[in-house]
Amino acid sequence: MARGYWVSAYRTIADPEKLAAYNKLAGTAVKAAGGRLLARGSRVVAHDAGIAERTVLIEFDSFEQAVAAHASAAYQEALATLADGVERDFRIIEGLD
Repeated sequence: MARGYWVSAYRTIADPEKLAAYNKLAGTAVKAAGGRLLARGSRVVAHDAGIAERTVLIEFDSFEQAVAAHASAAYQEALATLADGVERDFRIIEGLD
């Protein structure tokens, strides 16, 4: 079964306090849903139209698990806390077997 991944590339961070509050709630929600944080805020080299901002990579055991984690009440609460604090490109992708 192919793994699932959350990939977030932050374009701008307008409110670091909202991001900090989101990180607390999101971290707990992701962990409860079986997600594993692989990278967050590490060094970034951007190419093409990429933006060298904060990037986050989270792994789940399956694509379905990744989708369900995003839809969970706990993660939706985290998103409400984040609100307009950032602009980001968020994707859920299916890995290769």
